Amino acid sequence: MSDLVPVIDISDPSATETAALDAACRDHGFFLLSGHGLDDLIARTFSEGQQFFDADRSVKESVRRTQERALGYFDRELTKRRRDHKEVFDFIDPERGGENSPNQWPTVDTAFRQTAFRQTAFRQTMTEFFDAFAELAVQTTALVLNTLGLDDEPIEGHRGSRLSSAVRLNHYNIGDPVPEDERDGLAELGETALGYHTDPGVLTLLLQDGVGGLQAESTEHGWIDVAPRPGTIVVNLADSLQVWSNDQYRAAVHRVQPMTTETRMSIPFFYNPPSDAVIEPITALVNDQQRYRSFTWREFMSARNADNFEDLGEADTQISNYALR
Repeated sequence: MSDLVPVIDISDPSATETAALDAACRDHGFFLLSGHGLDDLIARTFSEGQQFFDADRSVKESVRRTQERALGYFDRELTKRRRDHKEVFDFIDPERGGENSPNQWPTVDTAFRQTAFRQTAFRQTMTEFFDAFAELAVQTTALVLNTLGLDDEPIEGHRGSRLSSAVRLNHYNIGDPVPEDERDGLAELGETALGYHTDPGVLTLLLQDGVGGLQAESTEHGWIDVAPRPGTIVVNLADSLQVWSNDQYRAAVHRVQPMTTETRMSIPFFYNPPSDAVIEPITALVNDQQRYRSFTWREFMSARNADNFEDLGEADTQISNYALR
């Protein structure tokens, strides 16, 4: 089934590749990018991310995420009310906020902690990664909207923003990521390492290592593997783009299978609409019926983020909540 997830040369996509892209976006919402020229940066980003997760627990605990500080390290996030089998590190645009940035960057007190973690190299590499992937996300979104038949004007008005986008480092553990003496009162682990879901933004650019486990739900073939392929970046469409397309393209439903013999690392860049954006179908793509009412990105994300820290007894808000029936 690997041929169901096409490889698209972002530097010069052919007509054949564009046709395959269109078919994939209508079926499951996944494709791979080649020709991006970012191999060296990707290797360095993986290396620094692995060093962070391998560091002494005190390094990670120094930037633990809380309800008051929504960025940093976390190891007990919920998806569909079940706990994920992973630990994460989240950050937003390193240029945002200056000295008052909400980002938490790990530091090492060398007088008291023995660790090989390189805090300066970590922050510098993550900043380079954010800058490069913010630019690539603009190009990739334009490619997708071009494939839908749109010209420059609607494309220009339907971009994401680096100011509302985010990066996550994922480390999928074998078994429970939370130490045994801290598990009392936590939600149960999910049956999968990451439960099935869609991303809320425009699209996601994802790096994955060679371990595998990522799966997409195809409308025609059921669950299919998005197998690692050297030199490529995974792209999955997200909810806002599905609304823009008026359901012509599909937000990717995806999950990750549990790790059994080795851990896995992935790094998504979540390309999101501007914070004040109104999300609604693009007029040129509304033929016989508009399928969604207008809603704001801020409203949508407020609802989606409500259960990040505790099980509120109901499923996440989805774009189906805004569908016109």
